[in-house]
Amino acid sequence: MAFELPALPYEKNALEPHISQETLEYHYGKHHNTYVTKLNGLIEGTDNANKSLEDIIKSASGPLFNNAAQVWNHTFYWHCLSPNGGGEPTGAAKEAIEKAFGSFEDFKKEFNDKAANNFGSGWTWLVKKADGSVGIVN
Repeated sequence: MAFELPALPYEKNALEPHISQETLEYHYGKHHNTYVTKLNGLIEGTDNANKSLEDIIKSASGPLFNNAAQVWNHTFYWHCLSPNGGGEPTGAAKEAIEKAFGSFEDFKKEFNDKAANNFGSGWTWLVKKADGSVGIVN
C-alpha cells in the first residue's frame, strides 16, 4: 500500500497573511511530499508495505522511522492550522495551560522560546501528559 500526500483541509492561500501560498506550496507540495515519496521507496517490497503509518512509526528506526514520522508530523501540523483559528484557548485547555504556565501569555513565551531554540527541525508540541497536565516537548 503506497502512501499519498493527504489533501490540505483548506485552500493553499487560506492561511495568508500568516503563511503565504508560496510557503505552503513549498513546504506542503515539495517538502512534505518528499517524505511521502521517500517513505514509499523504503517500504516497497517489504513487510512494512501493508502496515499503517502509525504501525510503521511504532516499529521502525533510522531513515524509515524518520520519514514515516515526518509524514505523520506534517499531516498533523496542517490539520492544527485553520483560516479561522487563533486566539486564546477556552475550557479545559485554558485551565490546563494556566495551571502549568501561569497564563496563556507565559505559555506562548515559553513555547516560542523552546521552539526557536530547538536545533534542527523546530518541532515543538504542547502535549497532554498521562496525569492530565500539559507540557512542552521538542
